[in-house]
Amino acid sequence: MKEQENPLTHYLHYWGNTPEEDYYKLQGVVASKSFYTSPRGLKLFTRSWLPLSSTPPRALICMVHGYGNDISWTFQATPIFLAQKGFACFALDLEGHGQSQGLRAFVPNVDLVVQDCLSFFNFVKQDPLFRGLPSFLYGESMGGAICLLIHLADPKGFDGAVLVAPMCKISDKVRPRWPIPQVLTFVAKFLPTLPIVPAADLMYKSVKVDEKKIVAEMNPMRYRGKPRLGTVVELLKVTEYLSQRLQDVSLPFIVLHGSADVVTDPNVSRDLHDEAESEDKSIKIYDGMMHSLLFGETDENIEIVLLDILSWLNGRCRGRAE
Repeated sequence: MKEQENPLTHYLHYWGNTPEEDYYKLQGVVASKSFYTSPRGLKLFTRSWLPLSSTPPRALICMVHGYGNDISWTFQATPIFLAQKGFACFALDLEGHGQSQGLRAFVPNVDLVVQDCLSFFNFVKQDPLFRGLPSFLYGESMGGAICLLIHLADPKGFDGAVLVAPMCKISDKVRPRWPIPQVLTFVAKFLPTLPIVPAADLMYKSVKVDEKKIVAEMNPMRYRGKPRLGTVVELLKVTEYLSQRLQDVSLPFIVLHGSADVVTDPNVSRDLHDEAESEDKSIKIYDGMMHSLLFGETDENIEIVLLDILSWLNGRCRGRAE
């Protein structure tokens, strides 16, 4: 008897094989995609997810994905949920990620990536449809660190931030022990794009539910190679910088982290909450949850996190139609 093929291997999208436009319509959102050219001439892939209703959106959510990830696979689940609740969501594939220009998973200068994001988000804000709306940053993992850097570059530019397992420090459990960071930094000066840094595949350390590991693995854009020297050096530099600037964070924020996260350190999220000068700051540490809070957990756990995010946003958009 012929062995049955696993239907999962044929998924065109993380939700299955329903065409994008049909799926968005079923979800009650309007979605689009395009390319944006940043001031430095980089062609960046972008997406938007908007509420279907004729009433104006409640706020803008400017979203940043994590290292090795992109905005076209499981990342979409969160902006779809938020668009259903009345929020206009925008995101871009960072340099070297997804469908954006650049060598795969090579981030030679995070400061330039921050300026790319800031430029795109300000471009969106200038649209007459969204002018005057509150705007919030949203970042996952490395994207959380980039959101904090965006805030430090433009302290009054956003009304708040949702930081999901932010990479303010790379956990010692995945931080490279050999070659030691000093050696990495030296070699990276000569061979920055070399993908040789010894590191486990972060997806398997991030996603708890086995069936969801299969779906995450199917992402055609996911970077599966070893981290590139230049990228690791940049991330180490950024996390070191952020750990020294936590007290300068002044915007309202909620930081959400799993206690069992072995990719980014939940204790640094606690430090961020304790040290930030923000008057409006909240923290949620979820017992036993891992790094991928919004896809890799059980559906019940994901709902808990989503409702916490929604509750926080609702509390800062009072007076705007829910």
